[in-house]
Amino acid sequence: MRRHPRRGEAGREVSVPSQRGAETGRRIGVGLMYGLWKPRVLGAWKLPAHGPAILAVNHSHNIDGPMVMGVSPRPTHFLIKKEAFIGPLDPFLTGIGQLKVDRQSADRTAITRALGVLEAGGVLGIFPEGSRGDGDFAALRAGLAYFAVRSGAPIVPVAVLGSSERRGRLIKGLPPLRSRVDVVFGDPFEAGDGTGRRTRKALDEATERIQKQLAGHLENARRLTGR
Repeated sequence: MRRHPRRGEAGREVSVPSQRGAETGRRIGVGLMYGLWKPRVLGAWKLPAHGPAILAVNHSHNIDGPMVMGVSPRPTHFLIKKEAFIGPLDPFLTGIGQLKVDRQSADRTAITRALGVLEAGGVLGIFPEGSRGDGDFAALRAGLAYFAVRSGAPIVPVAVLGSSERRGRLIKGLPPLRSRVDVVFGDPFEAGDGTGRRTRKALDEATERIQKQLAGHLENARRLTGR
């Protein structure tokens, strides 16, 4: 799929990352995740086969994003903090269709590119908690609600469980090699109230709805996996 330019700040064209790059990233993720660990994937069929969708992923370990990229049935463009784009990782992450975002400001370029992914019918990956933590969806930033309400794309909750339970012997910063990591996809849902409103109040209400849906999915995922 070719890149679709969008207008950003001051009318500048902002390129949308290609789905081909994200598909390359997905294939790399498949090899790495299934080669190093034992992913158990539940409910992947719930991700719509076509059209825009937003994956809302809990975040307790650095491998959560690559794990979802590798097990998702569709190529995914994740919004990733700009601090990760250092050295050779910068051209690599950009080449596989990932989106650099400045979390300390209203990053108009990242917003425009992310909306472009959804307008082109792609899958956008978001860590709605904003940063790595307990991975329990307890505190959400407003970005997820904004993208969902603005684009009308359904949100698919994704729970990654087991990535932060134990440290590996060889590499302390990673889960033990060949250990099981569960990835549970939930039912798609709409964040908006059907009115199309994008006011601050509407976004706050959407964030509350999203938080309840994600917390419910996480509870269900833990029950299904026994974690």
